[in-house]
Amino acid sequence: MSAALNETQLEILKLFRYNQSEEDLKEIKSLLLAFLSDKVTREADKAFDEKGYGVAVFEKWKTEHFRKSTQG
Repeated sequence: MSAALNETQLEILKLFRYNQSEEDLKEIKSLLLAFLSDKVTREADKAFDEKGYGVAVFEKWKTEHFRKSTQG
């Protein structure tokens, strides 16, 4: 089963046409992770603002159990 690469994947491959040092690869990975982490944080902040969630909701969630039961 093969899947076509999306535009983002193709652009990243173009960037890596040339050999990179191990240190460069680690730094690039760190940059990508920071970018994605920031994006997730911004989306979560936006969703929480839209829902009007505050600190009280977070405190409540800390004590709740969110796993679904496997009994059926």
